[in-house]
Amino acid sequence: MSNINSPRGEGGSAPPPGFITQVTKEQAAQNNAIQIQTSKQPKKKPWLSIFGCCMVIGPEDNPNQFTPQHNNAPTINSSGSSSGSTIRLLKNPISEDVDRKTLVLDLDETLVHSSFKPITNADFIIPVEIEDTIHHVYVVKRPGVDQFMKYVGSRFETVVFTASLSKYADPVLDLLDIHKVVRQRLFREACVEHKGNFVKDLSRLGRPLSSTIIIDNSPMSYLFHPHNALPIGSWFDDPSDTELLDMLLFLDELSKCDDVVVTLQNKK
Repeated sequence: MSNINSPRGEGGSAPPPGFITQVTKEQAAQNNAIQIQTSKQPKKKPWLSIFGCCMVIGPEDNPNQFTPQHNNAPTINSSGSSSGSTIRLLKNPISEDVDRKTLVLDLDETLVHSSFKPITNADFIIPVEIEDTIHHVYVVKRPGVDQFMKYVGSRFETVVFTASLSKYADPVLDLLDIHKVVRQRLFREACVEHKGNFVKDLSRLGRPLSSTIIIDNSPMSYLFHPHNALPIGSWFDDPSDTELLDMLLFLDELSKCDDVVVTLQNKK
């Protein structure tokens, strides 16, 4: 992940670096190569190799049969977290969601693209005060996002988990979630800082990993739980993009399966 390059705001001062956390187009291309390379790794050696950093994420599998790794976060204690953490980031599900799988959605480059630079076709313009200066964030929705959100909201406990700050992400979600399907929102403070990256530790959500899926454009975000990830390409401005809608059929299958980890791995 890297920080958005920010021009100067109305008051003449530049927004602090790291206000919005997202990848550049160059890093997106690298992430795609990483995802392809990772998917080709032998299942008997479940390693995750990203940006030159390799990490063992689970014991060696039976070479003839995939064994779900439901507690495959590294045994570290970053920001008070570990694979055995008792932290619960999410409140108890509402009655409608008790028997549903939990779908964790990233925001930037997954559902929307945002920039401090003016975008002529912006769907939203969000004014944000930073150090007593108002800056405008221009937000464009990914094609198909409204239909996608409505669909997943009818089948999953839908959560948005972003590494961006809430003062930016909250107003974006207020406007983006037109169908009111996002049950809970998690921001940067809910991430685990690990080797200079913001990682979304799914073991801290308070939901069974066998029922938890994350859709994110950055492999670093799901570094601890790659077997729970449904990767998606980074989106910036392609009006012909169909990745969100292309996922719906498989998401329907995931909503009905017994164990999302097994189903996700069988798909790869």
